[in-house]
Amino acid sequence: MALTRFNVRVYGILINEIDQVLVSDELIKGTETTKFPGGGLELGEGLRDGLAREFQEECNVQVQVTEHFYTTDFFVPSAWDTDSQFISVYYFCTCPDWRSIKTSTKKFDYISIDGKDAESFRWVDLAKLSDETDVKLIVDKVVLKMLIEAYPQTN
Repeated sequence: MALTRFNVRVYGILINEIDQVLVSDELIKGTETTKFPGGGLELGEGLRDGLAREFQEECNVQVQVTEHFYTTDFFVPSAWDTDSQFISVYYFCTCPDWRSIKTSTKKFDYISIDGKDAESFRWVDLAKLSDETDVKLIVDKVVLKMLIEAYPQTN
């Protein structure tokens, strides 16, 4: 099928006070994926507002979207549908209530219901991050590699 639309996604890099970054373990259309928290931009919504909404919906916290980190600068077809091109925008976020985010120490620690998507969240030490094993999506791998380079003292 030919590409017919853009799929704009916005993701947050939330680093807590003990140098851990929040990741989302998700079951999306039957595939386990670890990625940064965030999701699809809604029509009529700004990037920062969309990211704040995603954190509110997924983590039940309010975040302050601070600075832009990266926007996809290469072609990425959607991993889940065949007619769209992904454009992903990443921002750093802060959250005074980061401790209230329900997290697990176990990867993919969600309740799976047949045919439904699911998610859980984990904090990962910046010093232990790996772009090869800690995220699955191609753009997240680029972003994680950049993040590791931006925080060399922790790796």
